[in-house]
Amino acid sequence: MMPNPVLERFGRPFRLGLAGGAPPSLIGPVHRTASVMDQRFQLVAGVLSSRPERALTEGRAAGLAEDRCYASVEAMISGEARRPDGIEAVAIITPNDSHARYVRLALEGGLDVMVEKPLCNDLGEALALADLARRTGRAVALTHTYSGYPMIRDMRARIEAGEIGQIRLVQVDYMAGGLATRVEDAPDAARRWRLDPAVSGPSLVLGDIGTHAHHLVGFVTGERLASVSADVGTLMPGRRVHDIAQVRFRLGNGARGRIDACNAAAGASNQVSLTVYGETGHLRWEHRHHGRLVQANLDGDIRIIGSGQPNLTDMAKAATRLMRPGHPEGLQEAVANLYCGLADEMLARRGLAPAAATLTPSIADGVAGLAFVEACLASSAAGGAHVELATHG
Repeated sequence: MMPNPVLERFGRPFRLGLAGGAPPSLIGPVHRTASVMDQRFQLVAGVLSSRPERALTEGRAAGLAEDRCYASVEAMISGEARRPDGIEAVAIITPNDSHARYVRLALEGGLDVMVEKPLCNDLGEALALADLARRTGRAVALTHTYSGYPMIRDMRARIEAGEIGQIRLVQVDYMAGGLATRVEDAPDAARRWRLDPAVSGPSLVLGDIGTHAHHLVGFVTGERLASVSADVGTLMPGRRVHDIAQVRFRLGNGARGRIDACNAAAGASNQVSLTVYGETGHLRWEHRHHGRLVQANLDGDIRIIGSGQPNLTDMAKAATRLMRPGHPEGLQEAVANLYCGLADEMLARRGLAPAAATLTPSIADGVAGLAFVEACLASSAAGGAHVELATHG
């Protein structure tokens, strides 16, 4: 078990409310488990469905008291504000088009926030939320899940330490097969909202998985994307949402890179890979083997670095619960690491911990993700012309 500064310094877990996540949601059960895994948070309230009767049923099934199973996010925030034991943070895992409204309500209600990516569907909205977060002094964390994996953090630490020299090239592949057939003809509940651009946003593939790839690049390299040349569209004739994005980019240090993201890759099951090439070698990570990192150098030596090994960097060790090789951790532990970062920010604001930078993605990362989406769409509309990414301080 990881050390728990929340119990040590605050005396109890922070009280958490949950918006969204009822079945058939994939990510709902992950958040319910991950948020409480390290006892930094206790799930005490929720509105798990937009249908009131189902919200009550699913809330009870999640172990919530009946009077804390709410019919709407507005009701939860106002109702909890009247309680002496009300929630102190909220996790928002609802469809994309509702993120901005719910994040705004939470911040105005004095709550810290964990929100699923993308932050929202519009860059202007994202900037307004970032301004509101600054004015309220509350933290907004973003669920870019892959940044919570120990070996991704190990990659970041090794790049920071100069183990592969100056970065020259970055390649990211994110292949998923959920839209490889005409799911529009009989969509299940989990896919239905994703197929509506009014809900999923201006580009499904970029908002859904492209922002994950974009965040991974910046997270491990420490460099921001300076410009993009993109081709965004659909592999399925007649589809209303984008399902493929091919992006070439330049980093701030001049390095080159590419992101290939597709929701309609037949036979693919969430295949994510990241390779960073430097002057003296490269590092490669694959989601299907998330507990290992491959390091290769100029003379041909190849090294496999595994989770739980004693030679991990401190950054990776701090994100690992089972420090023994052969005992794998996974998606829920990665998300739990993001919740730990949010809890650290909440402690620091209360003066119970030093104000240190957290590895959990922030609202600034959410803004950067929307700037990436906007630039890619502008580039694609201009036939792949290079478009510079706007910077927002």
